Amino acid sequence: MNIFDTHTHLNDEPFKHRIADEVKKAKNFSVTKMNIVGSNLELNRCAVEIAEQFDACYATIGWHPDDAGTFDEHAQDYLLSVLTKPKVIAVGEIGLDYHWMVESKAVQEQVFRRQIEISKQLNLPFQVHSRDALKETYHIIKSEGVGSAGAIMHSFSGTYEEAKKFLDLGMMLSFSGVVTFKKAVAEQEAVSKLPLDRILVETDAPYLTPVPYRGRENTPAYTRYVVEKIAELRGLPIETVAEKTYENAMRIFKIE
Repeated sequence: MNIFDTHTHLNDEPFKHRIADEVKKAKNFSVTKMNIVGSNLELNRCAVEIAEQFDACYATIGWHPDDAGTFDEHAQDYLLSVLTKPKVIAVGEIGLDYHWMVESKAVQEQVFRRQIEISKQLNLPFQVHSRDALKETYHIIKSEGVGSAGAIMHSFSGTYEEAKKFLDLGMMLSFSGVVTFKKAVAEQEAVSKLPLDRILVETDAPYLTPVPYRGRENTPAYTRYVVEKIAELRGLPIETVAEKTYENAMRIFKIE
């Protein structure tokens, strides 16, 4: 059985001195591939380094809405050059964050739109962060359009009806440990009804730790618990959900 953690942060501070251990632990949980996601220059560089060091790892690079204020000409040049590397598979995480509001809505939107353009220019999928801004996120993606490479709503948090709108744009939806939470009724309904070939799984480690480890630090290995919960909700064997979501990830990231 193979599981693909499509969004994790082994490039974050907590994992700094134990990346190899986390990759090994993940494999013991059948998590054989993982996508290390950046958000600013430093974390992007680290994501690429990890991807180039470990066979199981790939990198996604971009400017997170909280870091949108640092997206300048230098940042754009960096993106355009590094996104051509073989183990860099997507643009992200990009989007809107109206919860923390580190940057103004105008700056976030401008940087989000520009990075969608870059993803289409380079024929790469983009991974979207949306917090307290789902409607605005939808309208921007709809107006910009999803390129032929596709796009992913990372850690989708919304209703089945909202999920269908993003599917209609040509996107995939990724589910994190949130789907294991008792009160995540909307997300559980969405993941149980959506077409299985449009679903991905992730941890967003070290955040959003799934049950049974909620409240502790998350790790890519725990993608397995997300897969188990989706299998339970859909009445399917865990192997079926693992295999299908793995295939979906390989397809959208164009990994042979």
